Amino acid sequence: MDARGPKTPGGDALGDAAENLFQELQEHFQALTATLNLRVEEMGSRIEDLQKNVSDLMVRAGIENSIKEQVVISRET
Repeated sequence: MDARGPKTPGGDALGDAAENLFQELQEHFQALTATLNLRVEEMGSRIEDLQKNVSDLMVRAGIENSIKEQVVISRET
């Protein structure tokens, strides 16, 4: 005997439709996850570039050492 219980007319079609819908949702979720991961990696790369550019500008402006000194002083107090 089937563990799912007695069969009803159209039950197989409904089950197949539900399974197809679940498969489609799973594929959309995987695609969305891949897109999200790619965008997070891109954002991380952009943040690293921004940090490098800010550091370079600080060195050019001659303020890098004073900011580092302020951080060290604030941590000591």
